[in-house]
Parts: sequence; C-alpha cells; structure tokens
Amino acid sequence: MAAAFPPPDMPPALVARHGSCSLLTPDGEVLTLPTEDALRALRDWAPPLVVHAPLTARRMRLQSPSHLPPWLDLLELFLFVLPGRTIPPTVRGLALALGLDEARIGAGEADLLPELADILLDHATALRATPSGEEMAALAVRMARAGWAWGAPVLQALGAAHPLPPERLQPGDAIRVWRRLPKWEETAPRPAPSNHPVSAADARRRLAEMLGPQAESRAGQADFAGAASAAFAPRMVRGDPHMVLAEAGTGTGKTLGYVAPASLWAERNGGTVWISTYTRHLQRQIEGELARLYPDPAVRRRHVVLRKGRENYLCLLNMEEAVNIAASRPGASSATVALSMIARWAGATADGDLTGGDLPGWFGDLFGRGMLAGIADRRGECIHGACPHYQRCFVEHSIRRAREADLVIANHALVMAQAAWHAMDGDGATDEDNVPTRYVFDEGHHVLDAADGAFSVELSGLEAAELRRWLLGAEGARSRARGLKRRLDDLVVGLPRLEAPLEAVLQAAHALPPPGWSARLSVVLSAVPAAAVAAVPPAAHSEPDALPPDAVLPGAALPMVVKAESEVALPNPCERLLHVLACQALARSAGSGGTDAGGHRPGGPMPGAIECDLRPLSDEAGPAAAALARALDRLAVALRTLVERLLERLEDDTGELDAPTRERIEAAIRTLRRRALSRVEGWVAMLRALEQTDGEASGGTPQHVDFIRLDRRDGQRPGEQDVGLHRHWLDPTVPFAAVLAAPAHGIVMTSATLRDQNGHGEAGRDEPEAAERAWEAAEARTGASHLPSPALRAALASPFDYRQQSRAFIVTDVAHDDIGSLAGAYRTLFLAAGGGALGLFTAISRLRAVHQRLSQPLEDAGLPLYAQHVDGMDNATLVDIFRSESNSCLLGTDAMRDGVDVPGRSLRLVVFERVPWPRPDILHRERRTHLSGGAPGEYDDRIARLRLRQAFGRLIRAGGDRGVFVLLDRRAPSRLMSAFPDGVAVRRAGLRDVAQEIEAFVRRREGNPDAPA
Repeated sequence: MAAAFPPPDMPPALVARHGSCSLLTPDGEVLTLPTEDALRALRDWAPPLVVHAPLTARRMRLQSPSHLPPWLDLLELFLFVLPGRTIPPTVRGLALALGLDEARIGAGEADLLPELADILLDHATALRATPSGEEMAALAVRMARAGWAWGAPVLQALGAAHPLPPERLQPGDAIRVWRRLPKWEETAPRPAPSNHPVSAADARRRLAEMLGPQAESRAGQADFAGAASAAFAPRMVRGDPHMVLAEAGTGTGKTLGYVAPASLWAERNGGTVWISTYTRHLQRQIEGELARLYPDPAVRRRHVVLRKGRENYLCLLNMEEAVNIAASRPGASSATVALSMIARWAGATADGDLTGGDLPGWFGDLFGRGMLAGIADRRGECIHGACPHYQRCFVEHSIRRAREADLVIANHALVMAQAAWHAMDGDGATDEDNVPTRYVFDEGHHVLDAADGAFSVELSGLEAAELRRWLLGAEGARSRARGLKRRLDDLVVGLPRLEAPLEAVLQAAHALPPPGWSARLSVVLSAVPAAAVAAVPPAAHSEPDALPPDAVLPGAALPMVVKAESEVALPNPCERLLHVLACQALARSAGSGGTDAGGHRPGGPMPGAIECDLRPLSDEAGPAAAALARALDRLAVALRTLVERLLERLEDDTGELDAPTRERIEAAIRTLRRRALSRVEGWVAMLRALEQTDGEASGGTPQHVDFIRLDRRDGQRPGEQDVGLHRHWLDPTVPFAAVLAAPAHGIVMTSATLRDQNGHGEAGRDEPEAAERAWEAAEARTGASHLPSPALRAALASPFDYRQQSRAFIVTDVAHDDIGSLAGAYRTLFLAAGGGALGLFTAISRLRAVHQRLSQPLEDAGLPLYAQHVDGMDNATLVDIFRSESNSCLLGTDAMRDGVDVPGRSLRLVVFERVPWPRPDILHRERRTHLSGGAPGEYDDRIARLRLRQAFGRLIRAGGDRGVFVLLDRRAPSRLMSAFPDGVAVRRAGLRDVAQEIEAFVRRREGNPDAPA
C-alpha cells in the first residue's frame, strides 16, 4: 500500500508536552524544542500532524490553534475511518489501537505520527468499494468543502472527487443519516414474570459455567453468588421484599457473583433484573463482564441492555434541525464537520449513547460540548409519535429492547426516577419500561446520595426559568426551544375542552421568571462600595454599564449592598421571592463572601456559594412566598385539568384514535406529570410550609431540611447568580424505601464499603457489639432499616494479601495550608514512584494550584501529568489515558476517588492531600444532629473512614498489584486508620523517609533490587 504522505509532501508532526515539544520537520528530522521555538518553526511550515489538537494547543499555551491553518488531528481521522470505537486520545493510545507493538511506539515521538496517518488512510482505501466507503466519500466531499484539513487526503485514499457521480450517495443525503437507520417494530407486551426461586447451589453452578473450567477458583465469589440468590426467592408479603446486604471486598468478583443468580432468575421466570450502579464507567464495566455469560455479541445484545436518561442519547430530530441551520450559524464550517462526524458515528453506533458509550469522550473536546448538548434530548421537548424519526429513535430502541431483556444495566438516578414516575403515574398511563421486581444495586454505598438527589426539591431561578421555557418556548430569543403549545397543538386544536386548559397553563406560566432574571438579580446584589452607590443616581442602578468604572472592585473586602425595594420593580412573583431569598442569604452570610484558604465559603457550602437557614424568616419572605404559592397553585390546577382532559380523550375517543396519536397522548400525559406537575406541586408544598410559625416548624424531629443557597452556576455569564430555596429529606432512604424498595420483590445491595470499620479491625470482628453497630449503620444508609423484615447480611473478605501488596503512610512534615509545600510533596512522591500515581484532592482550587506547580517538573522527568478540572477532558477519557500510560500521573477529586478501576502498574501510588471530612454545610449539620444517635463526632468519623476506604480501594485491583497509599495530613486522627483493610499498618513518617520507602517498595522488583521502574 502506498504511503499517503510521500516524502516530498511530508507534513511536519508535533507532540506537545509541558514546556517542550517533539517536532518532526518537513525534512524528516526529529527535534526536541522548547515550546516557544516550536511555535516559531510552525509558523513557516504547513499544518502539522497532531493527536488531540485542543490539548496540544493548551500545552503550548495557545488559547486555540484557530489563528493558524487547521491542524491535521489524527483523532479526527480515526473517528471518521473507524467510528464506534473508543481509545485514549494520546499517541500511545492511538498507536496501540492501530496494532503497533510496544517497541515501535517507544516514547511516542513525533516521527510516529505519519505512520499512524498512513495506517488510517490505508484503512479508508480498503473500504473504498464497500457501502461504508461510499458513505465516507460523500461525507468527505461535504467536509472538504467546509475546510476539513483531512478532506483532500481522505478523498485521495477513497479514490473520490467532487462532484460525485450521480448514481453514488450524495453529500446532502449522507449527512441525513436518520433516513438510513433501522426501524424498531412493536411487539406484544411481555407477561408478568413467574416466581420460581434460585437456590444457592443453582447460583454457584451458573457462576462456574460463566467462569469456565480454566478460571481461577475464588471461594468468596461463589459464597457471594450463593448469598445473593436469597434476593430471588418468591416474595411472601406485599411490601416486604427480600433484601440482601452483601459487602464484598475488592477483588471478590462481585459482578459475576450477582450476575449468576440474576441471569438464572430472568431465564427461569421470563422477567428482567435491573442492575443499578452510580457511575457511567461501572455501567460499561459490568456490560463488558457479561461477555462471560453471552460470548456472542449478537446474543448479548438481545439479553443485555444498557439504559440511561434520554438526555444521554442522540436525538435525530434535533440533529436534523442542526443540519438544516448549520450553514446559517456562526462557525458554519466547524459545525458541518462535527455533524458529518456524528452522521458517520450514528451509522455505526450500538445504541446512540453520546456520553460514555461508543462515541469517544474526547469528541466534545475536539468539536465542542455545546454541539453535543444541542443534538441530545436535553431540552425535554420530545414529541414522541409525532416525530418523523420516531421508529428510528435510539431512545425508543433502547426502551423496547429493555422490555424484552434479561438484564438491564442502569444508574441509580434513572432507577429511582423510574420508580417515582411509576408511583406518580399509577395506572393512568403506560410507563416507558416495565416495572422491575428485582434489583441489584452495585456501589450501594452511594444509594443515600442518589436518593438525596432524586427526592429533593429545588425552587431556584434557574429551575423555574427552565420550566417557563419548557412551557412557553423561546420568548424573543434566538432559540430552537419549542413550547408546550407547539408540541401539543395538533392534539388539542379544535377541541375546546383541551384548548382552554392549555391556554390556562400558558397564562399561569408567566408567574415564572422571565428572560433576564439572573442579570437583574446580579445587578441588585452587586458588591459595591457604599460611597459609589451613593454617587450613582437611583435610576442607573438597574443598568450595569451605568456604574462608574471604579464602582465594582473584585476581590475587595467590601460589604454587600442591596438596592432598596423602592428602587426595584419586580412584579413577577417568582422573581420577587428570589430577590427576598437572596437578601436573606446575604444578610446572614459570614464575612464579605470571600473564600478561605481551601476555596470554601465560611460556613461550609460549596465554593462560590452562600447558604443560610430558612428560619427565622425575614419579614418579606412570608408574603412573597404566599404570593408565589397562589400563582403556582393556579399553574398546578391548569396542568391537572389538562392531564385529566387528555385522559378523558383517551377513554372517550378510543374508536377514533390511531395508534401513533394514542401513544403521543400517553407520552404527553407522562411528560406533563413528570416534568411540570410534580415539580410545581413540590414547590407549592415547600412554600405552604413557610406559612407555619417558627415555633410550629421547629417542634419535634423534622422530616425535611429547608435552606437558601445563593451561588454562581456553571455555564452562566460572568457575574450572573442564582438563588434558590432547597428542600432535602433529612433521611433520603425513607422515600427510597417507600417508593422503590417496598414495591420490589427482591434487592441485592452490594459494595466493598457498606460497613464502617470502626476501630476494631474488620468492622469490629473482635467485638460482636461493634460489628452489630456497623451492620445497623449500613442498614440505615441503604434503607433496609425501613423495611418490615431484616435484611440478610453477608460479608466476603478481599482475597488480596494487603500486608504484602501494600503500604500506607501519613506524612508528618508537610504544612497543610501551604500550597508550595503541598505541591513539593506531590512532586517528591510522584517522582519516587516513577509515575503511576493518582493524586486526590478535597477542593478544586488546591488541585489547580498544585497542578500549576507540578506539570513542568514531572514533564522534565518524563512523567505526563493529567488533571480533572484542568485538561478539559471528561473523567472517563482521563482514566483511559491514565490506564494506558504506565508512567503517567493523574490529579482528581471525589469522582476519581470512587470511580477509577486501574489494575496493574498504571496505578501504584495514591496520594490524598487531606482527610476527606464531610463538607460542613447546613444539610450535613442537620443530619449529624438528628441521625447520629447523639454522637455527631462519630457520624463525621464514619463518613471520613468510608471515603478513605474508597480511596484506598483504587490501589489494589488484582492479585499482582503492589502499591502505596499516602495521606498528606499530619492532623489525621488515629481513630480513622481502621478504614484500611486488615494487614495494612499505617506509619507516620517524614516526606523524605516516605519517598525512600515508595522507591524501595514500588519501583524495585522483588529479588532484583537493581531492576528499573
């Protein structure tokens, strides 16, 4: 195969690192240059070959490469030629995916990039005579006209040119991929499952079949499968499910342990088991494990479905709109290229999942995450059966596949939402998914957090304005938002009984905040010197540009000045309440709203936020809340009436409605209830509670925690703020047990950290009373304590020899409040381990500050550094890179603490910058007061220990792993050290001694102390 880039046309190639670059010149010479010298050279050359252009630009301290000719990004070529595959977006990741061996890859210098380009273009040439090649040619023509840097080489490889022959697929048809996707066909409803049990012996046999005769025998895994089978026994009493709490230490093999009885029950009974987890990463990991059960991908696709919320999937109608308007939008060329890439991927994807599926996580880095948001169903405006692409819809495909599947792999948020929606809908409208009777909750330690998010209520400016937009559509803004009238018009037109309540809904929706509410709130709450306010005429206060240049002094410790009410015209009842809530939050905030050394506001809420107690209410809050409650009541009545009339039409016009119309009405009823009515009713209940006196509200143990939060939301324009009234369940497992657990027949709740190791070894194994307390706390956190019958308890120890495989240290001579010392400690430890290090932080501000000081020294030592919240890549992509490069280092926060699975040498050191105490916000304050059993300190300790256990659990993932855990907090109390597994002795030592221990333990092979790292 001829090289696509013969020597005379050889483009330069660039691999950027922190402070230096590997550069392949047009003459074929490989140079290592400082960044500044490389930039000067590139200005005189043709566009270079790169891998991940945005990251390359950031490392070269360019805001973007846009002022240069378009770079030839090999990731774009990979995505186009081999769609539906995910790889780490690095030179090494790409090279391994294309079949190069380790020796050829080496350090991944720039001279490797032309070879990778040739391999990809040869792949394209091999597809020339196939339907895929025809599609590629048509799309490449369109992209080349839009200025795609790879357009000419790809067309040359495909033997195509513009214009294409008339009998070939044309560019305009190629990008309209929704015309070529397969359709789903409706099937008869699946009968209710039967109730044949699964015995422990049956589960063990199924496990042995999955593992095969050559598999390593793990007694704990078989014991786990036997224990989990108890959740699949027939339920004997309504509202009393079989619940199994199974703590399985790392390495037990719990995934296949619960899949064994779950799959067997599904086959015997014709039912579906929903497996729920907390992270997208674990969803895909579980799906991969099921290849043991269903080796044939086609068979696996029939029996296993991965489900997420609608907002994760490609919406074909939104994509069609995006394609139709792309030419008229700013950045038309880049939009055309991005949409053509999506069209290419959509024809190859397994399920249309834009986030965490087979669309690489780095797609958004290359083409913009806003574009992905625009083509997903994030606006909640699905028109279901009225959509011309309904039978090709990826979401509808997954819903129908899930109805027939044996195993559905979902996430905690979706599972809890589905249960709540079913309880809300009752029998009035069919649900999207059959209601499961059997669940497995993996990562069960997160159930409380997931329930907290699922069952909380937030009445904020952003939430209320979003509901107004959903109901009324775009109001004068340049937006594609479709309002309720546009979505339902053909269902209600000419029917006065439906037109009247729809019009009432639209009128009542004007009580919600109109466009511009956040900017008005920000002006009202601007922090300005009192003298500057006095010098400005009152009429100018509402215009930000009218303030003198020195009126706002960022960073100054100035009092927050709020405009007098006589100067503010806020007739909208919702906006009026938001103003009152913001005033109360500011009046009760500590100091001037600055942050402490850790980036936290005084009082403990999230960085950039101010929280305060709702009670005692300010004088203005009660009347403002009552006025808004009345307005929202009118909206709720109109919504209920519209739903009731739609239900009546289903019943009265049965003989006249065709199937698509009936399905649309049912979908409209579901959506109105879920997206609008339930939200408005929750807001009204919260506002009505404000009518109680402070004395009445404070009597007895509360069910809910109400507070006010004022903060700046991600993605808003600089200076814009939001304020909201928040209501959380004091104990979120109460609604979880009532809505999901009690209606179920059987639940397996499992995790490596269900119980707290409370200072007595493995969860108190030496003291029965301590062990019992640990189990009771686990039952409280998982909702088992709210069920009629006690849960079956099982604990399976990890098979790892932690005494031999791991070490743990607390560094005693690093100042916790000195960023320089902290960065120096990370540098010393990462260098001692030779990379393969994960650095964990409890605050984003400290992570960024350490990264700034750390990147260059590590790069100089040949250790690539990546960081969450810095590199602009999603977490899954960062973990993929970290896993693929054995000497790289990664910095992250709690998402990395709980979601990283990196076996082998790629992770051999975990460094935690301080004890992960719970954030001291209002919600935590109330829970530790009322749920701690009178021991709030122990409540805090338990949370910290569980987080430390999760962090340590990232380290040893396989029998051959060796690693070190380091805590850079000399204040860490000894009572927390029981968080670590049995056999791990935690030593306190100075930084130098710890670094020497790391080098001796991690970098040297046993029996060969001179072996390199």
